[in-house]
Amino acid sequence: MRVIAGTFRSRVLAAPEGMDTRPTADRLRETLFNVLTQGALDRVNGAAFLDLYAGSGAVGIEALSRGASTVTFVEQGAPALAVLGKNLEKLGLRGGVVRVEKKTVARYLRGAAEKAGAGPFGVVFLDPPYELVDEYTATLGMLGGECLSLLAEDALVVAEHRKKDSLAESYGRLGRIRVLTQGDAGLSFYSITPA
Repeated sequence: MRVIAGTFRSRVLAAPEGMDTRPTADRLRETLFNVLTQGALDRVNGAAFLDLYAGSGAVGIEALSRGASTVTFVEQGAPALAVLGKNLEKLGLRGGVVRVEKKTVARYLRGAAEKAGAGPFGVVFLDPPYELVDEYTATLGMLGGECLSLLAEDALVVAEHRKKDSLAESYGRLGRIRVLTQGDAGLSFYSITPA
């Protein structure tokens, strides 16, 4: 696994051992960021980025490499947190630009929505384990409902999922605007729909 572009281009990242954490493949990450940074509408540069189910942190680190102002990593698994910490340390990323939240995604979102100072996030990426289908519904439902205040007005929420597992067209105020597939993975893009 490596950083695709930007400040940390070609830097190698560690990944947790075993099958509990499935890092986003380099090629899929490249596709994701090509969409997020295309043309005049670069959604990453200067944005607050939220990496849910962060694992090794590869997606959030890619966002920092490409100019995100801050990245919040949310992860609860001890092996993944150890690798995430190692990757951030290796690249000298700490303090103001990165925040690591060691808790479940639901607990983080509820807590962040209740207190001032979290967000608004311009880009949210979520990549729960593919087999935890309920996590997609719960997390996207929270982002489109009770935790909508965490999103910037023009925010983009992107969910990585198995290609054969299609996600809903909408979750509360989040409406799907695009789906990309690559291999057996899919990326569903959501934005906030008018009230």
